[in-house]
Amino acid sequence: MNAEQLYEKLLAKLRGLKQAESFELVGLAMGGAWIAARLAKDLGLPHYGVINVAFHRDDYAEKGMTALRTASTMTTHLPFDVNGATVILIDDVLLTGRTVRAALNELFDFGRPAHVELMVLADRGNRELPVCANFVGEEVSVPDHQILVLEKDTAGKFSFVLEERE
Repeated sequence: MNAEQLYEKLLAKLRGLKQAESFELVGLAMGGAWIAARLAKDLGLPHYGVINVAFHRDDYAEKGMTALRTASTMTTHLPFDVNGATVILIDDVLLTGRTVRAALNELFDFGRPAHVELMVLADRGNRELPVCANFVGEEVSVPDHQILVLEKDTAGKFSFVLEERE
């Protein structure tokens, strides 16, 4: 699975969409924010938003300090009026749907968008909540004992690595 090819596929979809309608890009911290930043640059958009879901996670009590460290490094920043906006939420990997649920809670803390769509580089399936992406780079199969992690090199290029679940 080539993360750069998946990125290019999603970029092409957004280029077509950009000609038909206006939208706001919002990346979920961390990987989704990396993708949103690069998409905004490649599409010539004036800005993009970032959502940190740390305080809306249903496993916050278990994650504790890990969630707090993430929250302190990349905070929610939405440089547009959420009310009435068409928002494309962007994440690197979709699995259970719980992170997307948390992102929606955070987004609605800032207003009521007219429409929200979801874009992901990789969809692993195995949903626990009724969430599906509108834009998917690729559906992938990864063993349950592994996690798919998006990495970004110094040139801003993406790659995926598999890591053992803790």
